[in-house]
Amino acid sequence: MTVLDLSAEELLTTTRAVRHRLDLDRPVDPALLRRCVEIALQAPSGRNEQGWNFVIVTEPERRAALAELWRRGLGQGDSSMSEAALRRAYRTPGSMEKVWSGLRHLAANLHRAPALVVPCIEGRTDGLGADRQASRWASLLPAVWSFMLAARLHGLGTVWTTGNMAVEREVAELLGIPYDSVMQAAVIPVAHTIGTEFTPAPRVPVDEVLHWNKW
Repeated sequence: MTVLDLSAEELLTTTRAVRHRLDLDRPVDPALLRRCVEIALQAPSGRNEQGWNFVIVTEPERRAALAELWRRGLGQGDSSMSEAALRRAYRTPGSMEKVWSGLRHLAANLHRAPALVVPCIEGRTDGLGADRQASRWASLLPAVWSFMLAARLHGLGTVWTTGNMAVEREVAELLGIPYDSVMQAAVIPVAHTIGTEFTPAPRVPVDEVLHWNKW
């Protein structure tokens, strides 16, 4: 397996949300996807429950059906950006144009991604308080980020998308996920990247978001 020569700091600062640079025509070895999941399983989880699950969809027909559900889910959820988030996003010229362009590209081509990964966590939190929500998601998100870092290290690109969440029950039926006891978190397309060189992205100054001792 190819492993890129990246330092830990380079890996952490150059793992991007990849949309346009996904190589949709190059197959991904299932063994490589399995290795990324193996690495992800070293992440911590609440009470060491390890209730995460990764559904990797590679069958063309099922990928196409999942992509169609994902497209239907776009725009149905309550995911509008806050005014503060919009101000930060538009502070970098061209950044939001790239986001929308990437979204349109995914919408047209999601079914072509060699693999679609649906990370899940056991235990639903619908209607529960913030404490239970935070605890449950904290048992999944570190593992998913580790998966995405592992993918980058092995020359693969990923992007977290949530078009499935508005149609989660239908996706669960398609993939055999037990909806009543397992929550989905995303649909993550995975493919080799077109080129492996990525750079740190423009970000707001650290002093605008860093607070010492109080807000």
